[in-house]
Amino acid sequence: MSCFTCVKVLMILFNLIIFLGGGTLLGVGIWVTVDSKSFLNIFGAFASDLGQFVNVGYFLIAIGAVLVVLGFLGCCGAQKESKCLLITFFTLILLIFIAEVAGAVVALVYSSMAQSIMEPVLRQVLQRDYGRDPAVTQIWNTTMTELKCCGFSNYTDFTNSYYMKHNGDSYPSQCCRFNVTTTCKLGQATAANVQGCFEQLLDTIRKNAAVVGGVAAGIAVLEIAAMVVAMYLYCHIDNKA
Repeated sequence: MSCFTCVKVLMILFNLIIFLGGGTLLGVGIWVTVDSKSFLNIFGAFASDLGQFVNVGYFLIAIGAVLVVLGFLGCCGAQKESKCLLITFFTLILLIFIAEVAGAVVALVYSSMAQSIMEPVLRQVLQRDYGRDPAVTQIWNTTMTELKCCGFSNYTDFTNSYYMKHNGDSYPSQCCRFNVTTTCKLGQATAANVQGCFEQLLDTIRKNAAVVGGVAAGIAVLEIAAMVVAMYLYCHIDNKA
């Protein structure tokens, strides 16, 4: 078996796996979006806790569709030895790679500015919608409970908010780490001094930086390898042995 044929077979198998994986994600995403009740029934008693994550179906659809397209282009391009499909596959992978690198650079450069940019917006959301909008309330309750944090910066984000005005000037229970079973008042919130969710999120990311970096590096290596293989096939189609 020639080198060209070996690379071609590996390209087909690799992209076939991507295509099938993308199709699976796409199918699950459509199922979750269209028939969420049936999907949640699978989890029985946990269905009520998982209900808030049904919107993840749209995310699965998007990721699945991208993987299906990439898998199709790579698989068919290698099988049919089509330069057009191979260069399209290469271009899409390159665009995704560039977008990931750009996103990482922007995240590093503007991470210090993120808090000053996001704080006014999220503070306004907490002031206006927490306790009034069920979706916003549920998202923030889940975030504060899971990360063991309070507000965006701290408990003061809720001061004079809609929630406080309609709950006897009390703060969310998550803002009183040591008084979660009682009404959380100003003095208790001040004494608890629970960390804001933004800082808690940054701490979590820092603690898992090695894992995140390893996954990102692995994805980058796979993308580079896919581009190299696609370009190899593209350049050797006309003179394959």
